[in-house]
Amino acid sequence: MTLARLAALYSVDTSYSPSPGRTVTVAESAVRAALAALGVDADGPGAVAHALARRETELRERLLPPTLVWWPGRVPEALAALPPGTRVDVVPEPDADAAPRGPHTPAPPPGGHAPISWTIPAGAPAPEPLPGLPYGVHPLTATTPDGRTARAHLVLAPARAPAPGPRAYGFLVQLYSLLSRRSWGMGDLGDLGELAAWAGRSLGAGFVQVNPLHAAVPGTPTDPSPYRPASRRFPDPVHLRIEDVPEYAYLDPAARRRADELAARAAKLRAGVLDGGARIDRDAVWELKRAALELVLDVPLGPGRLAAYREFLAREGRALEDHATWCALVERYGPDRTGWPAGLDDPRSPGTARARGELRDRYDFHRRAAWLTDCQLAAAQRAARDAGMPVGLVHDLAVGVHPDGSDTWARPDGFAAGMSVGAPPDAFNERGQDWGLPPWRPDRLAAEGYASYRMLLRALFRHAGALRIDHVMGLFRLWWVPEGSPPADGTYVRYDAHAMLAVLALEADRAGALVIGEDLGTVEPGVRETLRERGVLGTSVLWFERDWAGTGRPLPPDAWRADCLATATTHDLPSTAARLTGADTGLRHSLGLLARPLAEERAAAEGELAEWLELFARLGLLAPDGGGADPGGDGGGDSYGDGDEQERVRAVHRFLLRTPARLVGVWLPDTVGDRRPQNLPGTWAEYPNWRLPLAGADGRPVTLEDLAASPRLRALADVLRGTPGDG
Repeated sequence: MTLARLAALYSVDTSYSPSPGRTVTVAESAVRAALAALGVDADGPGAVAHALARRETELRERLLPPTLVWWPGRVPEALAALPPGTRVDVVPEPDADAAPRGPHTPAPPPGGHAPISWTIPAGAPAPEPLPGLPYGVHPLTATTPDGRTARAHLVLAPARAPAPGPRAYGFLVQLYSLLSRRSWGMGDLGDLGELAAWAGRSLGAGFVQVNPLHAAVPGTPTDPSPYRPASRRFPDPVHLRIEDVPEYAYLDPAARRRADELAARAAKLRAGVLDGGARIDRDAVWELKRAALELVLDVPLGPGRLAAYREFLAREGRALEDHATWCALVERYGPDRTGWPAGLDDPRSPGTARARGELRDRYDFHRRAAWLTDCQLAAAQRAARDAGMPVGLVHDLAVGVHPDGSDTWARPDGFAAGMSVGAPPDAFNERGQDWGLPPWRPDRLAAEGYASYRMLLRALFRHAGALRIDHVMGLFRLWWVPEGSPPADGTYVRYDAHAMLAVLALEADRAGALVIGEDLGTVEPGVRETLRERGVLGTSVLWFERDWAGTGRPLPPDAWRADCLATATTHDLPSTAARLTGADTGLRHSLGLLARPLAEERAAAEGELAEWLELFARLGLLAPDGGGADPGGDGGGDSYGDGDEQERVRAVHRFLLRTPARLVGVWLPDTVGDRRPQNLPGTWAEYPNWRLPLAGADGRPVTLEDLAASPRLRALADVLRGTPGDG
């Protein structure tokens, strides 16, 4: 019981409930490991007793926690509990008045916001200071009548993130997979801008959601997963379109000839993917783009461009310095820091400062590359808004970072050493999951007023109309797996969800952007309700929307929640065409991933599909010749015509439009009949995850230009726009 009490005081769980009515006790070793990662010695009864006494004394004697959250109309309990006569002083954060103003943020008064002070009265709650303070994270000092002093970060946030306007539909795409006849072997930010401009103007789409564009960890080969980045704050320059860098037009003749040679090599790389069946090779793409950027960066910046670059450097500050330094060190010594010279594991060491000077050219290269990528992200969002998209780009925030990345190098004390984020055993994975991502320490986040989290959100919101948060339940708790232990031998560690959501609402409001939470899978009771209260939209995937508490049958459209992004599939699931044809079952069988015999898996899949098709037909969403389940076949193709498959795909999306969902997302591969998943969980070398170009039903790659001319896509877009005569 003593260990359990100590764990509770540090927000470490000792049990969890994978399903209603069932409780699982976690291993004591996991609890002790989590406490150790938080700086608490719990190795043995004596250590536990000592740590418990120290923690209880600390909590009893402290006046305030390190961070307070003040929602509108809800005084923080810790402030209300201060002794009568305590003086409270709050100084507005320096950039509060200069920060962007969202829909809930009033303009600052003439001369800006002044500091405010008040005294805690006897027998009455603290006053409501919101009229005198802007939303933000402000330093607060409390001084009691007997002279005790406490300092804290006060988070004042709007009650909710911005709400969406009228219903909009949009496309979900993995950017690397979307090649045009101009891209250099993988989709780039120029392609993204062109997709958004065309989809907005020609198809009436309201948004384009992309995979995380975070910077990757170089390797041999680089990990292609966009969900295991080196840094979540800075984008990867591999997404640049080289020809769109303004200085490219001013290359001297010799540099232009070299650039043309690189472009010709890129054209062969692109042709290998589009015409020769090669996989996307981001390492080969980056090799060419890096060489081209080195030529472009030799061109001096004009006065206006130089001023913009200096503004970027000032805005990003030390975070960019650290990231660029890490990039330069990785180029010299490789990503495995255990092989680096002594002293370089500390970004503040004299050795690192010397190395930065020695690698000044590469350090400057990576700072410029980050700026150019930021510029092209801004251009893509402008293209989306200029095309009439009410939302524009929806960026994706991965749940964590690579243990050998720049974020962990720059701020090692902010991450839990020896721990990895994952998931406990559940119905989808009986062994649990280990994602190989070191978690943020909740105590360090609170101590810094969530500055790391705030700056991360601000960077992502800067060029976005919305932000998707992968595994949004991580704002409440994360499953920590001790290094060397199986995923099942972990435990949940809780975060201050009020603070995480308050900062999220604050930065979303400043950007005027929506927030979408990926809340699929096992979700703790009350989490979805809290997210909805704070304006965070959920994610509802058609195949998972069933009456799980009752009949188990497909959920009718009017029973769906409204505050969500409704889709037919995601990047981790089979495409709609694959489900309709049984191709997904055939693929998993060929790779040995089925938990049951093929016949049983196929029968179960066909039974589920038949239930959905029956519901579509009953609702009048499916043309008479497009109904009925696939009677069998080899599991790798359909036994009915392509027209039937297309009609079923359209019926799926007609159904989504019948729900009250505020946003409807269309997996871009579904518009052309692609039957291959972009990622097949549970595989690594067995399947080309994150390396496949967008393709049609025949497996042939489809370019951005092909999309614009696709009758199949336009027919589906007519459904989504509600074109008269459809259905």
